[in-house]
Amino acid sequence: MIRAFLFQCITLVVSMVANGHGQEPTVLPVWPSMPPGESGKLPEESDSTKPTDGLVAGKPVIRWANVQSPTLTLYRPAKEKDTGAAVLVCPGGGYNILAMDLEGTETCEWLNSIGVTTALLKYRVPRREGRPPHEAPLQDAQRAMNLLRHQASSLGIDPARIGCLGYSAGGNLCGLLSTRFSQRSYDAIDDADKLIPRPDFCMLIYPAYLVDPKNRAQLSDTFKIPNDAPPMFLTMAQDDPLGCENILVPAMELTKLKIPCGLHLFPSGGHGYGHRRTNNPVTQWTDQAEGWLRERGILKPN
Repeated sequence: MIRAFLFQCITLVVSMVANGHGQEPTVLPVWPSMPPGESGKLPEESDSTKPTDGLVAGKPVIRWANVQSPTLTLYRPAKEKDTGAAVLVCPGGGYNILAMDLEGTETCEWLNSIGVTTALLKYRVPRREGRPPHEAPLQDAQRAMNLLRHQASSLGIDPARIGCLGYSAGGNLCGLLSTRFSQRSYDAIDDADKLIPRPDFCMLIYPAYLVDPKNRAQLSDTFKIPNDAPPMFLTMAQDDPLGCENILVPAMELTKLKIPCGLHLFPSGGHGYGHRRTNNPVTQWTDQAEGWLRERGILKPN
């Protein structure tokens, strides 16, 4: 309970810094009741970080566990910076936990600083027994995208500039969200689900599981890119243990399909650095990402 309270405090502080005032973030439930396929038998949500867990850039990481009730937490930029663009942020964690600050609230703070409204998705983890690892999270992400677009007017965002950004397993999730939008992964609930959950752009930061583990020169069976996939930004380090094929192979397919993409491969940096700046050049990926967003016209004035 103490860790849960601390996480809520950190969330509030990030919102205050990002927005420049004391307005609390808005938290929306993704589902009106029990999510599809759930039994409600998990332990209470909590930060599962252990004292022995490693630090990133000298700081600990909040490892959020046992999510049964997915939410969207909305963070708004300062009014004078607001571009009207929005991004669904999906933390990583191997589909077992969520790195909620490293790959969540800290990313929301950065995006707010360049005028982007963010929706931090707390999707279902850990992996559900008897179901593909991505199945429940993809349901959450598709529903979240539909909600954002359906409520765009009331949220003050442009329904034609709503993208997604994900790290590691969250990058896998955003990749699936950006390629499987033609088939909704759950039964429709309301008018929001009459929409197509296609992001307008996608940002994959050291994404996972996008290539075939037995033949890393081809895409995974679960990740096939249609010719109407959105533009994508991809970045990774050559020494990432997941393998930089996870951005190189998708970039080659995007090029083949003539889908715009931005590709940035750094020589070193490993995995799981999030948005935290160090002396390692790989942590400058946000500069490249901001440039790509501006080039695509996503950061145009509202």
